[in-house]
Amino acid sequence: MKKWLVGGAVVVVLIALGTWAIISVTPPPSKICGTPGGPPITAPRIRLSDGRHLAYQEHGVSRQNATFKIIFIHAFATFRRDAVIAQRVRPGFLEKNGIYIVSYDRPGYGESDPDPNRNEKTLARDVEQLADQLQLGSKFYVVGYSMGGQAVWGVLKYIPHRLAGATLLSPVTNSWWPSFPSSLTWELWNKQSKTERFGMLITHNTPWLLYWWNNQKLFETSSVMQSSPTMFSPQDMAVLPKLAARVAYKNQTTQQGTHESLDRDLIVGFGKWGFDPMKIENPFPKGEGSVHLWQGDDDRLVPVALQRIIAQKLTWIKYHEVPGAGHLFPNADGMGETVLKELLPIPQAS
Repeated sequence: MKKWLVGGAVVVVLIALGTWAIISVTPPPSKICGTPGGPPITAPRIRLSDGRHLAYQEHGVSRQNATFKIIFIHAFATFRRDAVIAQRVRPGFLEKNGIYIVSYDRPGYGESDPDPNRNEKTLARDVEQLADQLQLGSKFYVVGYSMGGQAVWGVLKYIPHRLAGATLLSPVTNSWWPSFPSSLTWELWNKQSKTERFGMLITHNTPWLLYWWNNQKLFETSSVMQSSPTMFSPQDMAVLPKLAARVAYKNQTTQQGTHESLDRDLIVGFGKWGFDPMKIENPFPKGEGSVHLWQGDDDRLVPVALQRIIAQKLTWIKYHEVPGAGHLFPNADGMGETVLKELLPIPQAS
């Protein structure tokens, strides 16, 4: 009888532990916008070919009257309202130069439906469908900031024929891209804390554990998830007050759940890519357009050393390194104008 009781207790404990483990690693269902109990739909949206919706916001002149049409792709933990190249310009600059900018919520962010199959290719197709449904024409410009660089690399790889030009602002790099020298990636790897390294290994090798990792309380998660001050440079700290207005709406960023927004961003960004960005061919061999990469040399999130390698490998990219700048430099006053003047053929006196 005693053995039976002990055996039964062990079984109960194992079942309890198994149940706890399953619950811990399983993300809760997303709160889809427009569904019962979900956030309301307040932004204009398009319907994609797979039935998902993308929410968007327009800036500058109307698309019908625009000389230049740009799709802006937001960073990690931000959404369509954080279109820095439209915000960090003088009043009237976009209108004076005939610039139209549309920013949109990437899948799972803001009011865009989640996409559990998201990868660098589907992100590029989302951009193409957005351009087509808004009738932006056969060619358009793209600008991606930080994690928004995932989509820009995808566009350069999968739909380069649709581009008039492209800009990458502090794009997040993936140390597993095969063209990076292993000696450099190991050097940078060893500079990270043990918990940062463990989190990166989970993201890359066992992404199904990422929700658990980002929500457990036993260990510190990444500095990005914690918004730790250590990830900001002195110039970043000076720029931070300019983002104070985000307090009024930042909760909308991940209102459908953090797994299909933040976690999925990390999984795609640091996962196993279907191509090596440093093997991409020049989309403008005749000089009919240009691709730009901007990077602060004091970026505490994206190592400048890796961006320099990209610039060395892809010599057709116009590389701009900003002295003393951190990851937030696109938010500095006037930076939007500087970026746009390099990308677009507009008079420098504008």
